[in-house]
Amino acid sequence: MQELLIPVKKLKKTSGRFAWDPKPVLISPFAEDQLPLQQLAGTLKAECAIRARFRRDPSKDHTLIVRRSDRFSNLEAYRIDIAKDGIEVSARTSAGAYYAVQTLRGLIKIHGSKLPCCVITDEPDFWRRGIYLDCSRGKVPTIETLKLLVEYLGSIKINELQLYIENVFTFRSHPEIGRGFSPFTPEDILEVQDYCKLHHIRLVPSLTSFGHFEKILGLPAYSHLSEMAGIEGSGAGSTLCPGDRGSVKILDDMYGDFVPLFEAEDFNVCGDEPWELGKGRSRKRAEKVGLGRVYLDFIKKIHKLCEKQGKRMNLWGDIVLNHPEIIPDIPQDVTMLNWEYTPMGPRIRRTHEFANAGLNIVVCPGTWGWGTHTSRLQRSMDNVSGFARVGRKYEAEGLLNTDWGDGGHRNTLGVSFHGYAHGAAHAWHGRGVDDNTFTKTFCSQVLRTSARSVPELIRKAGAVEEVINESPYYALGGPIDGKNRYGKGFPRITPVSRRIKEIGLADDAGCRKVLRDLDGWQATLDQVKSQDVFAQVVREGLAVGVRMDELMCRKFQLAAALRSGKRVPLAQLDTLALDIGSCAEVFAEHWLKRNRVSRLKENLQLFKDNISELASIAGA
Repeated sequence: MQELLIPVKKLKKTSGRFAWDPKPVLISPFAEDQLPLQQLAGTLKAECAIRARFRRDPSKDHTLIVRRSDRFSNLEAYRIDIAKDGIEVSARTSAGAYYAVQTLRGLIKIHGSKLPCCVITDEPDFWRRGIYLDCSRGKVPTIETLKLLVEYLGSIKINELQLYIENVFTFRSHPEIGRGFSPFTPEDILEVQDYCKLHHIRLVPSLTSFGHFEKILGLPAYSHLSEMAGIEGSGAGSTLCPGDRGSVKILDDMYGDFVPLFEAEDFNVCGDEPWELGKGRSRKRAEKVGLGRVYLDFIKKIHKLCEKQGKRMNLWGDIVLNHPEIIPDIPQDVTMLNWEYTPMGPRIRRTHEFANAGLNIVVCPGTWGWGTHTSRLQRSMDNVSGFARVGRKYEAEGLLNTDWGDGGHRNTLGVSFHGYAHGAAHAWHGRGVDDNTFTKTFCSQVLRTSARSVPELIRKAGAVEEVINESPYYALGGPIDGKNRYGKGFPRITPVSRRIKEIGLADDAGCRKVLRDLDGWQATLDQVKSQDVFAQVVREGLAVGVRMDELMCRKFQLAAALRSGKRVPLAQLDTLALDIGSCAEVFAEHWLKRNRVSRLKENLQLFKDNISELASIAGA
């Protein structure tokens, strides 16, 4: 039974097996249960060729019935009784019933039409189980993609989704902010929120409010709100000046346009990484009262704006932990989002500082899908499992698994699905997760394949960076959000010492090993024959990511040869250029299948720059 992707808390086996009728009847008198029962019917049809029917009258004969019960203290708890003559699901709420059905769907994927008789009682470790999706560094997903994501997250018992917004929203009071970035509209947000509610997911607003403001401050109309020019001399900088009254005014305007759309009581104001704080216009005050106090004073102004909107403020915890002296003065209703992506890194070990101050906590590990084409799999799994343990120890209210898009967001959604599921499993029942077998279980339950080569490919692709000791992602180009020059069209993705003769030397033996490990990847992915849309998303995303890593390993080898003074055959240069061009076409097709156009042009320029450089080397 523990082959379930999201493990259950208690399972007591009883004697016998339950066999599904050829035409089973699924009954619930509650209208909100119809969607999960339709999902169950879909799983029965796909896995067992059984066509189930849904009814609301509990007095008639049935194969499965859903009931409500007040005996559960946890609102998301449920019980499943699988007996020889039928299945009974009981839950206190429609959310509990929904999660029970997801467990049944998993059992059918494992056992087919004959389920072992048993009693399952289950409830989650954390009441907030979230995914944080970057929509501001490159990709802006289509509404269809977000709905698909919501369905996937619901199936793995995630109940919260946050979309990271810097400027990709059509602010009524400041329409120029999102112009040219394929922004979400208010109607988009409401449509996604309605879909989230069907799957018992809270759509929680998240809006940059202090640092990471460069896309707005780079516009001429707002540059005067900057703390200073960028710390690397780029544009107007990334941090709002906390002493400028206009900083509070623009946030008040933006919150007024954005926050009321959301029904969730929480609002993530971010507040992380204000790089220039205390280095520019606030320097004198920081020298007088301390940098932490300058930060806290502005956060308290933001807190008042949250109160105005009737929201509970959520705040990334990095700057607060840099200045622990301000922790006692953080308003007690603030929830601290303690993020740390290094497995058992320093901020994880300091979670107790928030707990001891009586502040609510959400632990925030990461998928480690950003800045990589194929993830850093083991780093992510160690990060999630360790942080979840700490979260349980200090009774955190949630686990929010972050998925960023640094450097142009070339990392694909499909590659992140493994990380989402792993985080979801630890958020629901962390002690029941076997990290050693999780990837195999993921392939069995999501990709619907038992082929050993598929989990092996996922693990090997997720270890590329560690094997070669360099970054294939940044070998293709530099950060898309480095230097911003808004007066001259979109900012280009600026190469950062990544020309072929200048890129870091990857381990040559490591490159050879990666190319051997990834050889035949297409044939491996062809073994994923499931037509399930989630399996297709993973398969397509892995194909794009592996292709890019393979190309960059060949580029590393070329760089090493050129640096040692070797002559490289023209045919080798031409072949690599052609393969990069072909990859660019596949990348663009994949991007547009799931996302709005947003920053595609800037990413494609990287491929073009690589091809041009290869041509210049060939002509030298």
